[in-house]
Amino acid sequence: MTVDPNALKINPGEIIGWPILKIDYPTAPEKIAALLPPGIEPGEEAQVHLSIYCFPVPDEPEFGVVIAVDADYRGTPGDYVVGYGIDQESAIYISKETNGQPKFPCEIDYYRVEDTVRARCSHQGYTFLEFSGKTVGAAPVPEAHVENEFWIKYSRAVGGAEKSYDFPPHVVLVKTGFAPVYRETVEGELKLLESPWDPIADLLPMTGPAKAYLSTAGMTSRDITREGPLDPDAFWPFADTIGSSRWPGQNGGPPREMVIPSMFR
Repeated sequence: MTVDPNALKINPGEIIGWPILKIDYPTAPEKIAALLPPGIEPGEEAQVHLSIYCFPVPDEPEFGVVIAVDADYRGTPGDYVVGYGIDQESAIYISKETNGQPKFPCEIDYYRVEDTVRARCSHQGYTFLEFSGKTVGAAPVPEAHVENEFWIKYSRAVGGAEKSYDFPPHVVLVKTGFAPVYRETVEGELKLLESPWDPIADLLPMTGPAKAYLSTAGMTSRDITREGPLDPDAFWPFADTIGSSRWPGQNGGPPREMVIPSMFR
């Protein structure tokens, strides 16, 4: 496919048009199954999908990382999103409150210098993901298509009563249309590092080599809709997460043995 150079041109200093660093790698199917709440099923493949980006949200640069896994909801294939780590606070709470989008604070380094591409993602003082590689040439460009993401919106009851909700869990379906423009293959090394706050190395370990590429695409559509409910009792073990991500948590943080002060016993 011949690419018009003008389609790749951006003005100096412009943040619209940065390519997204896409990294896919295989993991153990049972690891994905353990993260999915009842009502969302594992997909045909057991792939983890990482997207590292800089994009204006709404009108200022947001550096972010998306962590997602292959999943299926009522026969619709897509990605169950474990988390959106982003570097601007303003978009975190409103995204979770309105749509259930699992955004959490994260420090992102992502840049390209000539043919070198590097990225690093850190949270709560722990670097949990690193990538370093080099571009090796153009890759095939797919046709325009729609990608599905699954988020979960819910609100546990005021006062914290067991298995009680002010708004029970529902699936949120995000359908985004893309018109790909250009892709570049990147050969490099992905490192998943130990972190209690972002346990990707433990809960979604690599079982094979990662594949990476830079993707430039135009967004042609985006629809966010509330879909069906999930069983509230079956979902309860999945309700407590690390921050606003979908990583399993305890009182909003990593699972751990807690010391309860005597005044609260």
